[in-house]
Amino acid sequence: MPNRLILGIAKIGDLLLHNHITQAEDDQDIYDIKLQIPEYQRPYKWTAKNANQLLDDILHAMSENKETYRVGTLILHKDKERECYNIVDGQQRTITFSLLLKALGAGSIEFLSQQLTVNPYNLHNVPNNYRAIDRRINNLSPDVKKDLLEYIKVNCELIVVITDDLSEAFQFFDSQNARGKKLYPHDLLKAYHLREMTDLDAEQTEKVVKTWEDMNQKDLSALFTDYLYRLKEWIRGNKAAELDEHNIDLFKGVTSSDNYPYAQYYKGAFSYADSLNHSSIPFVTGLHKLSPFQLDTPIVAGKPFFDYAKHYFDILTDIQNNDKYEGYLINDSEIVKTLDLRKYRNGIGNRITRLLFDTAILLYADRFCPEKPAKADRDLLDQFVVYAFIWAYSMRAQYTNVGWLTAQNYIMGTANKEGIVNSFNLYRTITEADSPMTLLSMLADRIMPLSVDGIAVNAKQDTIDDVDEETGIYQNYLHFFDVHGFRRI
Repeated sequence: MPNRLILGIAKIGDLLLHNHITQAEDDQDIYDIKLQIPEYQRPYKWTAKNANQLLDDILHAMSENKETYRVGTLILHKDKERECYNIVDGQQRTITFSLLLKALGAGSIEFLSQQLTVNPYNLHNVPNNYRAIDRRINNLSPDVKKDLLEYIKVNCELIVVITDDLSEAFQFFDSQNARGKKLYPHDLLKAYHLREMTDLDAEQTEKVVKTWEDMNQKDLSALFTDYLYRLKEWIRGNKAAELDEHNIDLFKGVTSSDNYPYAQYYKGAFSYADSLNHSSIPFVTGLHKLSPFQLDTPIVAGKPFFDYAKHYFDILTDIQNNDKYEGYLINDSEIVKTLDLRKYRNGIGNRITRLLFDTAILLYADRFCPEKPAKADRDLLDQFVVYAFIWAYSMRAQYTNVGWLTAQNYIMGTANKEGIVNSFNLYRTITEADSPMTLLSMLADRIMPLSVDGIAVNAKQDTIDDVDEETGIYQNYLHFFDVHGFRRI
């Protein structure tokens, strides 16, 4: 039947060793599946890290005695003229599984005999990934090797979609990749950490999932992508690219089975704080609850991850809400009232600069503010807010246009070579300080005033002291540079 879409399931062993789909819609095997990588396919971009992660996932599934381990979708275009099945989607996993089977001594794999397109990725990644897999497998005992080979052949499965219409194959591929793309990184983390929650019953798990899903998913995605991921990279002194499936390892954390000394330390610290906070000690003694999280330390996998997400979601919400009577951190700030004006919310440059400001406050609050800060804590925070504002908006004031490359160079400190004032890594400075007073002293020495000549023309659009008579809100952020002595006339 022309243009028929066939759905099936392929066990890895059947597909790669015997060239057939294990079960199609009519419960029949489909034989003579000659897999081909067409010229239009992208290169093999999986690295040794990706290959090792796949092997780790398989070993984990095997240790959990999972009868079936579904490893993704394979979309095939049936090319009648060439009598083969072109891989439209699923090439990366298919090649990696072939390398795994070869390293385990599974026998002849016809799929690996084809000539790949000559390009740097294929030339490097195929042999390099095979060597990495082979080294891992050689460290396994003979019995584990035997069990692993059998598990991959019989228990690892791909969902297969077959069509003889190439445009339909691409349409299906596009729709598959469009769905969930926006939420992919944090949604993938959700799935990973749910898998780690082996110690919770169904009712507890349902409660954890409900708390996660009750949070605004767009804001939750932004929390990980825009704030937490970038903070983790900037603290290390790295430029932050984009959170995706290749770098979400930053949020996988240490698992219950990790027994390295560093993992035991972080698990012990979390367990102690969690145990104390759920006891009567804070109530009886009046002590602050202990924070079980810090942004510059590893996460503990499983339920703690979901608590971590809610913890920082609430802190960021507090920071971004300037209401006088809500929250503990940012309340009725004159600076934030101006930054909340629509004109400073619109545009890429303004949004990037505000993100730098908010992330700095988030990191400060994480390091130095107790759950319910006292007046002394809030006074110190207010002083830091001024420095964070001057630091972030010094960048905005000196550039006509601000994009991500500009911002990352500013954060890394390389912009000071161009004569840009206050270009340094504030995030690393925060984590190096052992107290708020130490940090404030460091910033007092480091953050310099801007000269009038150094300020871009577009930053002076309004009169510096313009104030809306009805709201009392200053219309130009440079007003606060003057108020706090950070603009040289």
